[in-house]
Amino acid sequence: MDKQTITIYDVAREAAVSMATVSRVVNGNPNVKPATRKKVLEVIDRLDYRPNAVARGLASKKTTTVGVIIPDVSNVYFSSLARGIDDVATMYKYNIILANSDNNSQKEIQVLNTLLAKQVDGIIYMGNKISDELRTQFDRSKTPIILAGSVDSKNEIGSVHIDYVAAVEEAVSDLITHNNKKIAFVSGPLDEAINSEYRLKGYKNALEKHNIRFDEELVFETDYSYRAGEILWPAIVSAGATAAFVGDDELAAGVMNGAQDAGIDVPGEFEVVTSNNSKITEIVRPKLSSITQPLYDIGAVSMRFLTKLMNKEEVTEKVVELPYGFIKRSSTR
Repeated sequence: MDKQTITIYDVAREAAVSMATVSRVVNGNPNVKPATRKKVLEVIDRLDYRPNAVARGLASKKTTTVGVIIPDVSNVYFSSLARGIDDVATMYKYNIILANSDNNSQKEIQVLNTLLAKQVDGIIYMGNKISDELRTQFDRSKTPIILAGSVDSKNEIGSVHIDYVAAVEEAVSDLITHNNKKIAFVSGPLDEAINSEYRLKGYKNALEKHNIRFDEELVFETDYSYRAGEILWPAIVSAGATAAFVGDDELAAGVMNGAQDAGIDVPGEFEVVTSNNSKITEIVRPKLSSITQPLYDIGAVSMRFLTKLMNKEEVTEKVVELPYGFIKRSSTR
């Protein structure tokens, strides 16, 4: 018998039971006699029958599949979040479809619609920019959606993250105590709320607390890549900065290496603090001081939050804030 064409009907016929009985065995329903269950499982094993998830989804209105939209699958920050998502998904017997959006707003819409077409039960979105078009698509879908490690400035979508404002304020304040008066703020695009409304606010709060005037010339926006940090170094040094807070670990590594390639001593002449505490912070030399985020936990809690929404359990808070920390390594004095 061709494996590709084996159906629940074939298993029922071979085991001499009804299709309903096979369905109960496959779904772990306890209302099946042990001898019958054993017989059905032996036939399933012999025929190598694999239940069709799509067909099961049509019957139950559930596919037990979750879509995860990841902006850059190669970025260590996102892969750490994905690990936590996957482990909890496995615990609750959900399958994951991982979709890479390349930080491209049009591709995000395309990826979202592809996942919805696959009848996923829920979606976890890791992107930092929620465009009006994307928000409209989210609203129209009626599929539960959670943001992992990201923020919704309108607080309409459930999210799991740290207090980015307080975390950045603490990190920048530490740089100020080392007598740095000109601190560069280096981040991804400022049209992303996480950068403009949260991280930049924390940066400004730290300056204000220490009576330092905010200078727009020290604010740099670029993309989240190592190369972008290297390229940015001449502009940072031209602005007279003696330290930098950076909103991404790869970007921070690029800034630091750009400084060292130019003969600048880190941390003697220039200090760098980053924000995600991914494994990059310990791979580079000097090791990077960083805000610490419970990356695995953010992913895991996001998936648990999503299971509650998918099962229509009561959810009292739309925003879950997990604790952050600050770890000093060799890139600061």
